[in-house]
Order: sequence, then structure tokens, then C-alpha cells
Amino acid sequence: MIINAVILLAVTGMLVVLFHPKLAHARLWRASMTPLASIIGSGFLVLGPILDWAYGKYAPLMMAGLCAGAWLFGAAIRFNIAVIARDGGHRPRIERGVDTAASWALTFAYVISVAYYLNLFGAFGVSLTPFDDAGHARLLTSAMFLVVLLIGWARGFHALERVEQISVALKLAIIAGLLVGLVGFFISRANGPGLLLNPPTQTGWGALTLAFGLIVTVQGFETSRYLGADYDAALRIGSMRLAQVISAGIYLVYILLLAYVFLPQSAELSETAIIGMMGQVAPVLPLLLVAAALAAQFSAAVADTGGSGGLVAELTDGRLSPRQGYGALVALGLILTWSADVFQIITYASRAFALYYALQAVIAALAAWRGPNLAGGRNRWRALGFGVLAVLGFAIFGFAQAVEGGG
Repeated sequence: MIINAVILLAVTGMLVVLFHPKLAHARLWRASMTPLASIIGSGFLVLGPILDWAYGKYAPLMMAGLCAGAWLFGAAIRFNIAVIARDGGHRPRIERGVDTAASWALTFAYVISVAYYLNLFGAFGVSLTPFDDAGHARLLTSAMFLVVLLIGWARGFHALERVEQISVALKLAIIAGLLVGLVGFFISRANGPGLLLNPPTQTGWGALTLAFGLIVTVQGFETSRYLGADYDAALRIGSMRLAQVISAGIYLVYILLLAYVFLPQSAELSETAIIGMMGQVAPVLPLLLVAAALAAQFSAAVADTGGSGGLVAELTDGRLSPRQGYGALVALGLILTWSADVFQIITYASRAFALYYALQAVIAALAAWRGPNLAGGRNRWRALGFGVLAVLGFAIFGFAQAVEGGG
């Protein structure tokens, strides 16, 4: 089929661009790779079908709202990066105390996010096999937890840093192919039977709390905050902005193309619903999406496991080693795997990250209130804005709801 050839050509072309030495070795791009890998990782696979099912013709507006919320929380973290670079260890005790609490919140968020990544790995890993059911998906997930644990105990995770660069390039290339396929499908639908304006199935408070439960799908920009050993503050701030702009653009185009071409009942609402939907666009896309899913989920799980173990060692002043942190993470992840479905885990992760973002907004509000701000002078209005953002983060933590009826 011509569409398959066009999609594969787009994937190949994007890979050539991404592996071009000038881009691959550019410091801003390298610094942006870690947050970009997290933001458009797992969320890209599950978010489209959920928004299409829940919000129908308003799905692009909800996607814009999620991206805007992520940008605002990112602004608080970027402000904190700049303040820490300016003040160093001379920040007030209350700010350092809240920062420690935020680090603990992030540690637990990492634990849940690894369970989220590896449960998606399991679901996509069996999706095109005769063993496509929840039991076999959980068995595969459990096996991958043990693989991650063995890697961490035997060699540590630094040996796999190159995997991230390759998986990000592969993922972006496949997304490029997917978007090209969706453009063709969108045009054929518009010129043929016409676009669909599906009514939302979620409205009012339920629609809002469901959106709260999806914040993890645009999470990942905060990783720039913790790259200080490799990049200075200005580069980390720039890398976060770049990663958020690129990911927001990809997400908005993706949802805009997806929301008006599929009937709500055309795909079962499950964690792998995107495979069935993309199978209608082009036969090659399900295979490409499974490949992207497996690469993305494994590399993301490795990255967050390493981050969690390192944070545990740092926060306990070495009383717990990274290896012990890895063991605790795997144990909790296995409990989540066998006691909750993927949509529930997504909501747990959203709540955990929302708590972290709320605490980061509190730190930003305190720093802005005490002044002087980064431009010189005090900025009470900025402090007030960060305070409102903190309230939003705590609200997401308290009220986020999971998708019901997931497969």
C-alpha cells in the first residue's frame, strides 16, 4: 500500500535528521532529550483514545488545557532552578525543608511511574500475540520488573544511558510516521464521509477530575531540574522550555487529527486501544507503535528506577543504598501490577506528580515573596500566581479520578 510506504519514508527521514551529528551533539538538544523522552513517552500511547472517548469534539481543547497546566508547573520549576543557581545553599530553611518534602514526593512518584511504564510494556508486549489478556500482560510486566532490578543490582544504570538517545529517536520517528498517516486519514475522511463531531461522555465535575487524573501523561519536564551535574541552570531552563514546546506541538496536532475521524465505539477503551485505531489508518502502524512502546517504556522505566534509587540514597544520607531503593521500588511495583489496572495506576501517578508540582509551586511562591526576584526587586504578584498554582496542584492530588471501564 502507498500509505505504508509513505509512513515508512517519514520514519526513515526523521531518523536521518535525528541522528545527524550536528543535531545529535548539540548541547541544547542533548539536554532536552531527557525531559522530551518522559513527556511524550507513555502518555502518547494512551492519551489519544482516552480524550477521544471522554471529551469527543472538545478533546483538542482539553489537550490544550493539559499542556497549559504543564507549562505553568514547568514555569515554577524553572523559577526554582534559577533561584537555586543564584542563592546556592543560602536559601531559607523553610524552602529547603519543602524541597526535601518535594524530593520524597518525587521518589514515590517515580515508583508509581515505573509501574505505569512497565504495565504498558506488558500490555503492548502481548497485544499482537495470541496471549493478549490481562494475566499474560501482568506476567510480562513482572518479568520486566525483575530484569530492571537485575540490571540495577549488577551494573547500575549508567551503562544504559545510550539506550535513551536511541529510544527517543525511534519514538519521535515513529510518531512522525503516525502523524503523516493521520494527516492522510483525516484528509480522506474530510473529503469522503465527513469529519465526526462526537459528543463528550464526561461533563462537569467528572470531566474535570478525569483531566486531573491525566496530568502524568504530560509529566516529565521536571527532569531538567536534576541535570545540574551535566548542564548549567540556563541550559536546563532552555531545555525544559524546548521540550515542552515540542511535546505540546506534537500532542495538539495528534489530538486534533485523532478527535474527528473515529467513532467512540470504534475501539475498545483499553490501554492498547491506540493499536486498533491506528490499524484503520495503515496496516504498518500497529507494528511500529508496538516497537515504539516497548523501547519507550523500557528506557523510561530504567531512567526512573535509577532516579528513584539515587534520590532514596540522597534523602536518607546513605542509610539506604540505591540498590535497596531499587528493591523497594520493584516490590511496590509488583504489588501495584497485581492489584490495579493501568488506568488506576495512571491516576495514582498523576496524584503523586501533582503533589510534587504543588510543593515546587510552594517553593517558588516563597522565593518570589522574599525577593529580590531574578530581575531585581520584589515580585508579590508572581508569588501570588505560584500560590494559586500550588492550590491547583493540591486539588489535583486530592480529586484526580481514573478512567472507568478500562480493559
